[in-house]
Amino acid sequence: MHFEDFNVGDTFVTEGVEVTAEDIVEYARRYDPQPFHLDPEAARESIYGGLIASGFHIFSMAFGAIARTGIFEGGGQGSPGIHDVRWVSPARPGDTLHTDIEVLDKRLSRTRADRGYVTMRFDTRNQRGDLVATYTSNQILLRREPEPAPE
Repeated sequence: MHFEDFNVGDTFVTEGVEVTAEDIVEYARRYDPQPFHLDPEAARESIYGGLIASGFHIFSMAFGAIARTGIFEGGGQGSPGIHDVRWVSPARPGDTLHTDIEVLDKRLSRTRADRGYVTMRFDTRNQRGDLVATYTSNQILLRREPEPAPE
């Protein structure tokens, strides 16, 4: 999709992604080696009462599903950053996560006629609909037919 294909208020929903204990531990070993991500026994003794996924792992799983929706194919050029990051509730083995996406705003680039910015909120929820994580991001999207540069 390109800049022109998005409108404020548009919504999208990703496929579900299953959280497994094996994936939680593998991710934690490499990127977030804290006991409540690595060791089920230590996790039971933690404030979480059991193994939970790293917040960064949640965002990685969610973004994979977001990319698979195809909304950034053709026009997506990445993002200059994310805002308002919140990990609201833990993701546990056996959960299935999906992400609700809402277009909040859009604007043309002031310096590049070939692109615009689309502000989106990404709310990742579990199978019960509980909010697990959320963030907002400006996505850079190419325009289908940019206006010619002023002379």
